[in-house]
Amino acid sequence: MKNYLAAAVLMLPCFVAIAGGTPAPPNAHLYIGWPNNGEVIAAGKPFRVWFGLRNMGVAPKDVKYPNTGHHHLLVDTDLPAADQVIPSDRNHLHFGAGETETMIELPPGKHTLQLLMGDDKHIPHNPPIYSKKITVIVK
Repeated sequence: MKNYLAAAVLMLPCFVAIAGGTPAPPNAHLYIGWPNNGEVIAAGKPFRVWFGLRNMGVAPKDVKYPNTGHHHLLVDTDLPAADQVIPSDRNHLHFGAGETETMIELPPGKHTLQLLMGDDKHIPHNPPIYSKKITVIVK
């Protein structure tokens, strides 16, 4: 039975996503400095989100320099495909000028925030550099 299963697994096509072609520094660490996970935010006004990054630099879009990238803030969504351009919409906010913080306003309710670094062409690095997903409550 084991040989039959092994042969069946070997015949399955592989659909593993390949990350972008820009190498990531091995010790890069991306995080949301504020708000904290579980933070309660006042509704009806923008709040500051600041981006933390260690062992890697920030460069604007279209600037290709080793060990750099720019931030993308994911709001109420999961990580996009690692081998494609990061979408640009209300759930995928781009900071291609090299910004390291922003002001956002969210409607009342529970929301998730996560950071993802993109290379000069908005494609995740290899391997992708992303923060932990945090939850904030707007009320």
